[in-house]
Parts: sequence; structure tokens; C-alpha cells
Amino acid sequence: MNPCLVLALTLALGLTASLPARADDPESAAKEVNQALHLKPNLENGRKVYLICSVCHQPEGWGSVNGAYPQIAGQYASVTIKQLADIRARNRDNPTMLPFTMSKTLSIQDIADVSAYIEHFPMDPHNGMGPGTDLELGKRLYAENCAECHGDRGQGVPDKHMPMLQGQHYRYLIRQFEWIRDGKRRNADQEMVKQIQGFSSRDIAAIMDYTSRLAPPLEMVALPGYVNPDFPSFWRPRVTLVRPMEKVAER
Repeated sequence: MNPCLVLALTLALGLTASLPARADDPESAAKEVNQALHLKPNLENGRKVYLICSVCHQPEGWGSVNGAYPQIAGQYASVTIKQLADIRARNRDNPTMLPFTMSKTLSIQDIADVSAYIEHFPMDPHNGMGPGTDLELGKRLYAENCAECHGDRGQGVPDKHMPMLQGQHYRYLIRQFEWIRDGKRRNADQEMVKQIQGFSSRDIAAIMDYTSRLAPPLEMVALPGYVNPDFPSFWRPRVTLVRPMEKVAER
């Protein structure tokens, strides 16, 4: 059985009875985000907390090329803090992660610590990309719709909790974009939700394919053969990568 599923079931069965029966709570999430941002992170504790995260997101934080799990390596701590707080406040639907984010599992200090720990990870040099068949359309749509908030190179804006999109897996980007459009991600920016309502399937595929090729700076990318030294013997899936086309955005 998939280790992610085993761990999720084990923890969920122990916590389900104690989960608070509350709806989405943006105010609670915002309060916790503010608290976590003002805490001094303890990277050693972040390493310990990340042990649970590593089962699904992998020891290096690279997620999975098929998009089942996002690459979180190198992501701004402020972004990770906000997403964790939103999930546990039910302001973002994520049933798989919800048990792992509850207060009995994760304190606000833990959130600050693990987010800072993840931010220091070098990123996957071979993230999952799309087919590369409609990149000119994707480039134009990105410039018109995404660059203002996420940066012209997908670098994000940490002070505004705008995630870095560089190096993210194509299939994960597709799924999240569709969920935002369809209202399944309640913590999404409402202006973005309105803006993308008219996107066709072709538009979505093209813009996410282009986005998946926005490369992080070389200093943020892992060297060949890299493994997280904090988890040298940890289980890792055996994955055969299909080598993508060259990235359209220069590093």
C-alpha cells in the first residue's frame, strides 16, 4: 500500500473524532498566519516536523511529476504558512492534509518551523512539464493574466503570500487552476477567480505548460544526484522521468 495512504489513514483515524465541526474560517487563518510570521523559526524542529510531510512530498520536497503532490522545495515560508493555516481553518479544501494540520498535530510554532525548513530546500531540476505544443499562446496568456501578481518569471511575491510558480509540476498546476476557476479553492484571490472564468481547456493547458517551464535561478536548483542529507536512507519512489523539452524561459 502507498506509504502516503497508510500514514494518512493512521493519523486521520486517530483525529477524525476530535476535528472541530466548523466551516471555513478566514479570520482564524489570517490570525494564525500573522502569529507564525512573527515567530523565530527553529530549523531543527522544522526537520522533525517535516518527517511526516516527507512521506508524500518526498524527502527533498519535490512532490511527484504526475502532479499528485506539488513541489514545495524552495517555496517561500510565508506562502507555506498561509496554505497550512488556510487548510486547518477549512478555508482551503484539502481532506488529505487536513488531519496533519490540526492543532493537536501542528502548533503555530511548528508551522513556522517547517515552513522555514522547506524554504531552504534546493529544487528539482526536472519538474514535470506539458507537451510543449502551444507555448506561444501560453506565453501571451501568462503575460496578460499572471505576471502582474506572480511575477514575469513566476518568482512570486512573498510579502503578499503570492506563491513562486517556478519549477512547479504541470499536472499539479492544471488541477489547481481548474479548482480555482471552479471555486474549489476557497482561499483563492477572488479577482483571479473572475479573471479566468472564460479560459478554455486549450488556454489552461497552454498557460500551465508555459508556467511549468519557468525555471528557478540556478542557485536554487539541486545538483545531479542530490538527496536531502537529513533523510539519507528514507524511502523514495522509483520514478522514470520522461525528459522534457528545453525550458522556454532562460534561467
